[in-house]
Amino acid sequence: MNNKEFIAELSKRSGYTQAQTQKLVHTLIAEVGRQAEEGNNITIPNFGTLEVHKRLERIMTTPNSEQRVLVPPKLVLQFRPNTTIKQRLKTGGDGNGK
Repeated sequence: MNNKEFIAELSKRSGYTQAQTQKLVHTLIAEVGRQAEEGNNITIPNFGTLEVHKRLERIMTTPNSEQRVLVPPKLVLQFRPNTTIKQRLKTGGDGNGK
């Protein structure tokens, strides 16, 4: 599903116009990004948690030249789905095992 299809589906389900829905989605994503930049975890009820983790500095070897390179530390964003979402995915997405 691309962005246009996603906005159209949300618009249809919510009863808002596509322009209003698109503005809402962009605002939501901007705020999630801002919170992540500040190092805050974001919990979305009935969906999951976006967590900011610090990846430590490490040494890697490049495959072609086998030269060792120091990779600096960085912050990464990880998603942890809640147990309901995990279970629905395990059972094929319908929630009842079919």
